[in-house]
Order: sequence, then C-alpha cells, then structure tokens
Amino acid sequence: MSTTTSPRRRPLSPIEIRTLGLASLGGMLEFYDFVIFVFFTGVIGRLFFPADLPDWLRQLQTFGLFAAGYLARPLGGVIMAHFGDTVGRKRVFTFSVLLMAIPTLLIGLLPTYARIGALAPLLLLAMRVMQGAAIGGEAPGGWVFVAEHAAPGRVGLAVGLLTGGLTGGILLGSLMATSIDLALTPAQIAGGWWRLPFLVGGVFGFAAMVLRRWLEETPVFLEMRGRARQAREMPLRAVLRRHRAAVVASMASTWMLTAAIVVVILMTPSLLQKLFALSPRDTLLANLAGTASLCVSAVMVGMATDRFGLRRTAVPVTLLLVGSTYALYLGAASRPDALVWLYLLAGAGAGVASLTPVLMVRAFPASVRFSGLSFSYNVAYAVFGGATPLLVSWLVHLDRLAPAHYVAGVAAIGLAAVFLAPESTG
Repeated sequence: MSTTTSPRRRPLSPIEIRTLGLASLGGMLEFYDFVIFVFFTGVIGRLFFPADLPDWLRQLQTFGLFAAGYLARPLGGVIMAHFGDTVGRKRVFTFSVLLMAIPTLLIGLLPTYARIGALAPLLLLAMRVMQGAAIGGEAPGGWVFVAEHAAPGRVGLAVGLLTGGLTGGILLGSLMATSIDLALTPAQIAGGWWRLPFLVGGVFGFAAMVLRRWLEETPVFLEMRGRARQAREMPLRAVLRRHRAAVVASMASTWMLTAAIVVVILMTPSLLQKLFALSPRDTLLANLAGTASLCVSAVMVGMATDRFGLRRTAVPVTLLLVGSTYALYLGAASRPDALVWLYLLAGAGAGVASLTPVLMVRAFPASVRFSGLSFSYNVAYAVFGGATPLLVSWLVHLDRLAPAHYVAGVAAIGLAAVFLAPESTG
C-alpha cells in the first residue's frame, strides 16, 4: 500500500462539498437512531418486561434486545451490499435510512408491557432487528459512496468526514440523553418522556432520507454500468473466493475499530465509576468531551492518510490510541481532576477508527467493493463488538488496567493488518 505523499490537490468543488456534507449529516442522524436505545435501556427494561422479574434478569433481557441489533447487522449488510454492487450505491444508501427511520419512530409509539403484555417485548425485538439490518448497510454503504465520489487524493478526507458524522451520532444521542436526565425526574421519564428521543430520531431519519435524494450515483458505479462491468456472479461469492486476504485484513482492522469505540467511548464511563469511584456526572462530562474529540480526530486521521499514506499515518495514530488509553485509566486513579483533558486525548486516539474504512475501500475492487466491505465489517463487528463488553468486564476483575491492556493488544493486531492488507487495482 502506497506510503508516498499525494500530488498537490485542488480545493473541493461545491458539488463535492454538498455530497460529503449531506452524506455525513445523514450518517450522523441514522447512527443517532441506532445508539439512542443504549441510553434508555434502564427505563425500557422496566416498562417492557414484567414488573416482578428479578433486576438481573430484566437487565439481561434488555441488553439481549440491544444485542439483537448487532446480530442482525451482518444479514442486513450482506443483503443490501449485494444490491449495492448490482443495482446501485445510491438506492441502497437511501433505503438504509428509511429502514432505520421507521422502527425508530415506532419504538417511540409502542405500547408497554402493562398494556399488551408479552407482545410488547416481541414488538420491540422486531424493531431492533430492523434497526440492526439498517445500520448493517449504512456505514459500509456510506464509506463506499463517499470514497467513490471523492477525487484522487481526497478519499481519506471523504471517508474521515463520514466516520466523523457517524460518531457524531453517538455524541448527539449522548447530548439528548443528558438533557432529558437533567431536565426531568425519573418518574417523568418513565411516564412517557422516554419516547421523545425515538420520535425525534424517526423525524431525523426521514429528514436524512430527503437529504439523500439530492445525491447522485457514484461515478465509479456509473462507469461499471456503462461498460457492463457489474459482478456477473454473486458478489459475496466472488469476495470469499478471490479476496480472502482483503477480508482477513479488514476484519482485523475492524477489531481495532471496535476496541476504540466500544471500550474507550462506550464502556469507559461506567468502568471509571466502578473501578475508581468517580461520579456519574464527572465521567459523563468527560465522555462528552472525548466523543467530541473523536468526531474531529476521525476527520483529521482521514485527511492524514491522503497526505502521508495509510501506513505512515497508522503508526503514530495507533500509538496515540494505546498511550492515551493507558493515560486515561492511570489518570483516573491519580489525577481525577484532569479527567476531561485525559478523555479529550483518548478521544483523539480513538480517531484510529478512520483507518479501517480507508483500508477497506482500497482492499476490494469496485465490482465487489460494497459486498466485501460490508461482509468483513459487519461480521467482525458482530463478533468482536458483541464479545468485547463481556471479555473486558471479566478482565477488570483481574486488573484495573485491563481495558487499556485489551486496547493495546487489539491495536497491535490492527496495525499489522494495515501493513499486510492488499491494495486492489480495480
């Protein structure tokens, strides 16, 4: 994979700015729809399951609903990727938003267990499966879409902007949940205000779908269609037969992405409270700062791959992820007053997430790019994203620095993947 610097680049055209801006904003709104569930699992568990269930069983079932969204990602991603490689990127990119908006809106309207009994959690499960299928096509489809619209020397910027938009959805969800927690009592939230974030999310989704109607099909797909170069066999079959090295490298890199997002951004606030007795308010504010830093860093890392090459960028960014994660956990014990600044640094390190899509869009040829990227990313995320919370939660009983050790070990695997990944000439 090339490490040479790119030639001098012209400024972005108005059309490129519109395409990247609309795609990134739509990605942020759709990812908000998927993650808002995690911020309200407590109240949802109390409302959608029998009141006489033990707390541990109710919590287990609620997180099972959350996990269902992850398990549905590979199936939804593979199906949408197939059509993305055969009928067009834009159609699938737009459809994924609709598939997310509908169940998000319906969650905000669902009757609770007190009204319809066991049907309530079953309907909620169906909504989460639909959301999981939608998000399975969103991130891969978005990365392929913006990368194929990007001019030479701008692929990293395009992918970084979309990644920053996706992570911005996490920030938006966190801000929404924080605002509701600060403004309302637990009784008011359980009384019906918990529905507001989902209703707003449904509106966000339909707005994102409207925005994407203004986008154009990618030049790469139009060129393939004009030359009748779409995949003549099932795209996924071609990926598994002829691009196994790209699949392995992409999965290993996705593992690093899950470590950065799941451990550093999603799990660390509760881990800091449990391991170092820090207050929820302090960890929440620090996490907001870290998530905002991640959004900016994701864009900067993407831009750096354009200027310096993927490998030259990967080494310092991966070292930043490892060093800042250790600093965050060590500082939580010795310098809790510096928690916000430490989390800002860790969020910047989590910008390593942009390396994964840059690697993947380069590893697969255009004819099977959507399918190869979607299969590798979604299967790896379902496996590693699902196993990481369980594994890290067990490891912290052995060592308070276990989350940092885990991130460091996975980062080494991800860095190796960057150097071993093939680069397609298609």
